[in-house]
Amino acid sequence: MLEIVYQDEHLIAINKPHGLLVHRSVIANDAKEFALQLLRDQINRRVSPVHRLDRKTSGLLLFAFEKDVEIAMHKQFQEGLVQKRYKAVLRGYSPDSLDIDYPLTNDNGVVQESFTSFRTLARAELKVAFGKHETSRYSFVEAAPTTGRMHQLRKHFAHIFYPIIGDRKHGCNKQNKFFKEQWDMTTMLLHASELEFLHPVTGEEIQLQAPLHDEFKRVMTLMSWEAFSA
Repeated sequence: MLEIVYQDEHLIAINKPHGLLVHRSVIANDAKEFALQLLRDQINRRVSPVHRLDRKTSGLLLFAFEKDVEIAMHKQFQEGLVQKRYKAVLRGYSPDSLDIDYPLTNDNGVVQESFTSFRTLARAELKVAFGKHETSRYSFVEAAPTTGRMHQLRKHFAHIFYPIIGDRKHGCNKQNKFFKEQWDMTTMLLHASELEFLHPVTGEEIQLQAPLHDEFKRVMTLMSWEAFSA
C-alpha cells in the first residue's frame, strides 16, 4: 500500500518509495510496478501525475484527479511557482550554504538555466577508513531547486564535488560500493520532503511534507542524525 500524505477532491499526494517508477518507461523495461497504476488500484480512481521523481528518488509525488487540475498544476511547476525541498546525504563536508547556478544540457542537446540553493543541516565523521583516509565524512543537506531539470540535484551536487550517496549515474562509484559492502545499502539518499503551492481550485496555500523512508532512516541513525529523521 502506498502512503497517502494528502488527499482532497482534486489532488492526492503519496510518499513514493525508493526504486518505484512513476509510470511505465521504455528505459526501464525491468520494472513491474508503477506508482501510477498502484495508486489507481489502491483508491479505485483515475489519477495523473503533475510532476516527476526519478526512480531512485523517494518522497512527495503529486497527482490530479481531473484534467483541468492536472494542466493547472503543470503550469505552476513549469513557471517555478511550486516550492520544492529535498533532503540528501552527500560525500564530504559540504559548505554551510551555497547557490549553484550551473546550466544543464537536456537529452536534445539544449542548454537550460538551472539553479539550486542548499544548506547543510548536519555533518558526520565516521571512524571507518575509506581509501587513504582513516575516517569517512558525510553531510546531510536540504536543497531547494528553483528550476526542474532532469537529474538537476544529482548533477549539481556532482558538479561541486559533493555527490549524493547511492547515485550510480552521477555520483561516486567508490562511495556507492563502500556503502554496499560496509552497510548493505544501495538506496540513493535523495528524498523529496516538502512541496508548497497554491491550490489550483480553492486558491488555498498547501504545504505538504513526507517523512523519510526506513532505509534512509537507517543511514540517519548510522550518522547520529536521528534529530533530523522526522
